[in-house]
Amino acid sequence: MAQSPLPTALEEIVARAAAAATPFARTTPEARAKALVRVADALEEASADLVPIAMRETGLSEARLSGEVTRSAVQIRMFADAVVDGAYLDARVDPLDEHFALGVRPDLRRTHIPLGPVVNFAASNFPFAFSVPGGDSAAILAAGCPLIVKAHPGHPELSDATAAVMIEALAAAGMPEHVMQVVHGFDEGIAVLTDPRIKGGAFTGSIAGGRALADIAQSRPAPIPFYGELGSVNPVFVTQAALNERRDAIAEGYVTSVSGSAGQLCTKPGFVFVPESHGLDTALNTAATPVAEHRLLNPRIAQGYAERRELIMSTPGVRAVHEGGIRFDDEGQGWATPTIVAMSLDTLREHAATLTHEVFGPMSLLIEVAEGTAYAPLMSELFEGNLTGTVHLSVDEKAGSTANRDALAELVEAITLQAGRVLFDGWPTGVAVSPAQTHGGPWPATTLDTSTSVGTAAISRFQRPVTYQNAAAAFLPAELRDDNPRGVAQRISPAGKSQNWGSRWR
Repeated sequence: MAQSPLPTALEEIVARAAAAATPFARTTPEARAKALVRVADALEEASADLVPIAMRETGLSEARLSGEVTRSAVQIRMFADAVVDGAYLDARVDPLDEHFALGVRPDLRRTHIPLGPVVNFAASNFPFAFSVPGGDSAAILAAGCPLIVKAHPGHPELSDATAAVMIEALAAAGMPEHVMQVVHGFDEGIAVLTDPRIKGGAFTGSIAGGRALADIAQSRPAPIPFYGELGSVNPVFVTQAALNERRDAIAEGYVTSVSGSAGQLCTKPGFVFVPESHGLDTALNTAATPVAEHRLLNPRIAQGYAERRELIMSTPGVRAVHEGGIRFDDEGQGWATPTIVAMSLDTLREHAATLTHEVFGPMSLLIEVAEGTAYAPLMSELFEGNLTGTVHLSVDEKAGSTANRDALAELVEAITLQAGRVLFDGWPTGVAVSPAQTHGGPWPATTLDTSTSVGTAAISRFQRPVTYQNAAAAFLPAELRDDNPRGVAQRISPAGKSQNWGSRWR
């Protein structure tokens, strides 16, 4: 793909990002950490001004949006600590070894360095946590890469206002100029992504949009890594024993997870597999009836949800457990209450081509499974990759003391092969911001299933490895020096170890 000349405004943005790359990469970890903390503090201080804008542009509640600001700030501070800790650098030292199994081994020292300018395509459904100040943006800045955010058209005013807060905080912390900038527009985002000075991309959104951008990133004359978080239906499997123990609690948790933020969450449980004799109808209706209607993010999403909902409900063999509904106001905005439908496993199999896709909105499918049907094979039969997979077990089943122990182990293994997070006795909505978190999974959950967009491991997406051979200490990064002034964890290979590799397995 040939790169066309950028319009003047975009050329200035990309040129500034490229110019900022080296000075930003040279900032000390401590300086970058202090800048990140200053950004987090500034976001929380500006919350009272930012949240009303977000409410107006997205229809999300004040409590939800205020929680997102807090989540974003916590995540940014977590990255600050990770930058100083340096574990993400994966520092490795192989000293000179004259007795190496293949001859003299030179002194080799490996670390990671920033990619350079990265463009982040922001999400619509998390106007803070996966948008301008979200996890991708935080990871890009923490990695030492200049950030260009392609703002989502669903909240343009909020994007500019939030970016202004962050840019001012970065400048006040002494970071180089233009380490963060914002662009608007679909064509503008693609133009930036195709520019050879851009070294990486991130995205949260639809499968179609993410696939198109990933293809663009890979078709450049010099392909770049592109990390897209796309679609997921997050299957849930409930055993009869679990229902016997806590049927009402399962129903309440299910409805809460489906209806939260009008079901506009990438971790919403789209399919719940239960025994045919589940007896959940009454409990689900009881839990769903009081749920107030909630505005969907924008008219386009509302229309798409209405069409998808109608298609599913009109499918032969589908029955409404709680019908819910959607209405449109005079401005075309959609307002919805949760819809839960049920069908047999045979119905799902017969109509899998239309039923197994994600529904972006407050709807979920309850799949009734005949007694004796193994759950584990259903994962690969019906689904591709997912962000999550969940099992609900009884106390005895969790203890491994039941006759179906092997079948449950096979189910957990099947979920593990196709999901980035495996849950037990919970619901997938609500992604804990924590170092051990994985928010990713095989296609189509993400474009690259070796990464996460939440947790400190997210930093490594925007760095690349480099090895120094026989380098003098004066030219080594601090984390690779023998005196290790940063105190970063180093993996040091002892001399002569290669002579014994594999010996204990003979």
